[in-house]
Parts: sequence; structure tokens; C-alpha cells
Amino acid sequence: MTDYAAASDSRTTLARPDLAEQALEGIVRATAFRAVRGMHCVAPVADIHIDAVAGEYPVDQLIFGEVFDVLDTRGDQVWGRARRDGVVGWVMLSALRDGAPLATHRIGSTGESLPLNALVVEAGDPPGLAPIGSFAAEPVEVAERLLGTPYKLGGRSSLGTDCCGLVQQALYACGRAAPRYADQQAELGQAVVADQARRGDLVIWLDPEEGPWNGHAGFMLDGDRVLHAVGRLGGVAIEPFAEADARHRVAGSDGPVIRRL
Repeated sequence: MTDYAAASDSRTTLARPDLAEQALEGIVRATAFRAVRGMHCVAPVADIHIDAVAGEYPVDQLIFGEVFDVLDTRGDQVWGRARRDGVVGWVMLSALRDGAPLATHRIGSTGESLPLNALVVEAGDPPGLAPIGSFAAEPVEVAERLLGTPYKLGGRSSLGTDCCGLVQQALYACGRAAPRYADQQAELGQAVVADQARRGDLVIWLDPEEGPWNGHAGFMLDGDRVLHAVGRLGGVAIEPFAEADARHRVAGSDGPVIRRL
């Protein structure tokens, strides 16, 4: 067996030296293997931290209705993996309930008490809800509806978001695959040269020195502007591409990655 840390991306592999999910038996090295237990988020959002002792910021979030596959419990926290985007970490047990109910609708607007893309079970077709299987047309249009959303590192909802969280939730709203981190998002779609970028293309500045936060992502609003979530701008905002490029480009890099979905 390979060493557990080298077997796959540690951000999304539910394995530690002492414990791993049963599905990884024979693939990674661990003292014990155990089946996961599905729970679902009952808070509007719930932060996911790398460590049981929460650090300064989360690395991801659960959104209402999303499933968290639990493998370990320590006091008032559980360790597992978010089923929707695959991120591994610790969540407060109080934000979860047993089971993984099959959602009938998702929150399809940004003006509801629950965040965009929250998963709910409802009878009929209540206002503000979109039936599962009904999606928005264009991710960049969804991102435009999130203009002014406050910046939150680790956030991925219409209540607060970081750059990759903005891209992720816009893609989810359109029924598209939506990984959590910049390097993963840089593998989506097809490569486009920078001078041919157009509205709706993903633009990603990669930074291998940042660890989990290994880059910055947003959408091209047109050939000259980018729509992204930036801490220094307070949240989701539109900025000239040249200014964003000057700030986020890593010295010695070839510049941003442009991907067309």
C-alpha cells in the first residue's frame, strides 16, 4: 500500500495515519478503516476546518441540506468529507442531523433566508425554490447576481464567499461540476489564450506557494474586466482585468489560466 498522504489529494482524501474510510482499504495505509455515516447540514452554513481546534479561518463550508459523511467524532465536532465538493475537515456536530434526505428543490435566488444552492425538501413549488434538475443558464450571470456579497475566506455561499467559492456556487447553480480550489478549477473546460478571453471564461491565477489557497479565481465579464471576490474590495466586485492581473500574478509565472466552459 502507498503512504496515505501520497495516495491522493489530502484536501479530499478521507484518511489519516490512524483512520481512513472503508472505501480506501487496500489503497492507503491506516491503522483502522471504518464506514462513513451520512449527516446533513441544518444551519444556513457551517464552517469546515482542517483541524479539530478551529484555526483563524475555515477551508470550506457546508450549505443547508448538503451531506457530510462522518468518520470520526471528537467532543462537539465531527471529522469527515463534504459529499458535494469532496473537502475533508472538521464540522460542529450541532450544525448536523442524521441522514441524507433526498432534496426536491434548491434555493434558486439570492434573496432568501437560506443561501443560493441550499438543498431543501418541500411539497409543491414554493416561491424562490427551483426543482432539482432545473438550473440557471450561465455561471457568469449567476455571479453577477452575487455582486456585493461580502468577502469571507473559506466561504462559498451568497451570505459570504471567497474567490473560488464564488466560482463554485455559480457553477453549481448551472448544474456544472464545481471543485473547491483554484488548481482544481484550472482543469475545467478548455484552455484559451489570454488575448481571446471573452465573457464567461474562468480566469485563474495559480500560486503553488499558498498551500490549500493556491491561487485566485474569477470570471471574465468581458475582454477587459473580471468579476471576482476580493478581500481588499470587500467582496464580490468588478475590476479592470489589468489591475487584477497586476495584483494576483505570481512573479515568474506565465500569467493567468483562462478556461472556457
